[in-house]
Amino acid sequence: MTRVPVGPPVAVVGTPGDRRVTLFAAALRRHGLPEPHVIAWRDVLGGADTGATRAPRVPVPAVIPASSGNQGPSGFPGFPGFPGFPEGALVRVESPGEDAAADALLRGPGDPTRVGGGATWHARFVRALEAVRDAVGRTPGARLANDVGEIAVMFDKRLCHARLAAAGVPVPPALPGPVGGYAGLRAAMREAGWARVFVKPAHGSSASGVVALQARGPRIKATTSVELGPAGTLHNSLRVRSYEREADVAAIVDALAPDGLHVERWFPKASVGGRVFDLRVVVIGGRPTHAVARTSHVPMTNLHLGGRRGDLAAVRALLGEPGWVRAMDVCAAAAACFPGSPAVGVDLMLGAGRWEPAVAEVNAFGDLLPGLTGLPGGGAEGLDTYEAQVELLLGAARTAGHR
Repeated sequence: MTRVPVGPPVAVVGTPGDRRVTLFAAALRRHGLPEPHVIAWRDVLGGADTGATRAPRVPVPAVIPASSGNQGPSGFPGFPGFPGFPEGALVRVESPGEDAAADALLRGPGDPTRVGGGATWHARFVRALEAVRDAVGRTPGARLANDVGEIAVMFDKRLCHARLAAAGVPVPPALPGPVGGYAGLRAAMREAGWARVFVKPAHGSSASGVVALQARGPRIKATTSVELGPAGTLHNSLRVRSYEREADVAAIVDALAPDGLHVERWFPKASVGGRVFDLRVVVIGGRPTHAVARTSHVPMTNLHLGGRRGDLAAVRALLGEPGWVRAMDVCAAAAACFPGSPAVGVDLMLGAGRWEPAVAEVNAFGDLLPGLTGLPGGGAEGLDTYEAQVELLLGAARTAGHR
């Protein structure tokens, strides 16, 4: 029997061929829905007046401002090639990652492996999100699947941390105010009485530029994936390394500081099987539906940096059912801070000793967990993260159809 497509046409602003787009399209097909209309980020960004050739440092908006009213016929300021969205479309915004051309338009030209340029990237990304929102608003019947203002907040670690803390979600303490460089960082650490911190670029992702710093008197150690070049250039590396010369650590922090830093007190993570771990928990429609344990011998557990998927059942058994429920409730509370985002990825840490939870990050595009099906009792058993989101989409469409 032929399945009749149910629900609105779907458009995706993303990178054609990117795994996220491919997996989401496959989930639509499995539900009998047509292929999504894919609008490439490079096309969205290519005509914008971003000053990409100059790559200036620009202030970071805390929220997406209202439309200025200067849009052209397509609804995008300076986007004459943008084809527009289908009428009645549900528009999903995906990551602009995995596209060197989009990265160059966001950060400015240069080696894609370089670390830095986050403030420029974020400001241009916010402007592009605003343009997408305005174009959707000008398309009859179209609506956004995810709130672009919330995406902008999740891509600023300072704003995200503040929102979580204000809502009572447990997060590690953070240094207040801007950190101007290495000297200012060390002074702030002494004032706070902290010997160990995580230094995070305010707009980084995938642990790019993150430094786990330990400083006791003259002894210092910085663990990071940053490769410090001979001319002081910083590049991402797939190998986590340690620096113990203060001059090297100072050079890294001073190079990162102009783009904005978020500094948290080091949260000692629990370990299992001799490896520290944290959890990536995907919350869909307000419910934690998927989770993976990420383990490592170093402070960064990212899988692309040598982290490995751990035994989630073993973690759950060690926590016990009350501890597991508490952990999932914290993830749901973090996601509730972003009610316009139907799916987010929460990075949850569990403290060594008492296993107290703390949220490290909330990721707007944290659902890329290929092949992982839903948690028992989570409402997405047998479904991957994208299939679960399509189920949510269809349920919302059916509800709207009965109004």
